[in-house]
Amino acid sequence: MHVKRFQDAQAYDAPNHFGCHGLRLQGFEENGPQNQWIGFSQFLPGGGAGPDSTPFEKVYVVLEGEMTVIIEGQETVLGQYDSCTIPPDEVRTIENRRNDICKMLVVIPYPPAAQPETK
Repeated sequence: MHVKRFQDAQAYDAPNHFGCHGLRLQGFEENGPQNQWIGFSQFLPGGGAGPDSTPFEKVYVVLEGEMTVIIEGQETVLGQYDSCTIPPDEVRTIENRRNDICKMLVVIPYPPAAQPETK
C-alpha cells in the first residue's frame, strides 16, 4: 500500500487552466500508482479550463460546488458527487460559474512517456 498524506501533496500548474490550484494526490512518484494519477483541483469563482483536449480519457468527480462542462456547445452542470468521463481527443471547456469554490478530483492515465517503471 502507498499512503500519501494530504499535507504532502505537491502543487502543479495544469496547462490552459485559470483560477485553479491543483494538488497531485497520487502519481508520478516511487511506489505510487502505475496506470494513472489523481489530481485535486480547486477552482475559484470564474475559474476553469480550456477549450482543449488530451489524447487520453479523464474522469472528473465534483466533491463540492458545481462545474459546468461544455462540449460542442452542449452544457452540463455537475454538482456534488456527480462525475463524468471525457473521452480521448474530445474538446471540452469547464467553468465554475458560482460564487464559491468548486473542488474536483481528476483521474488521468499517464502519458506513455511518463509511465513509471514497474518496481
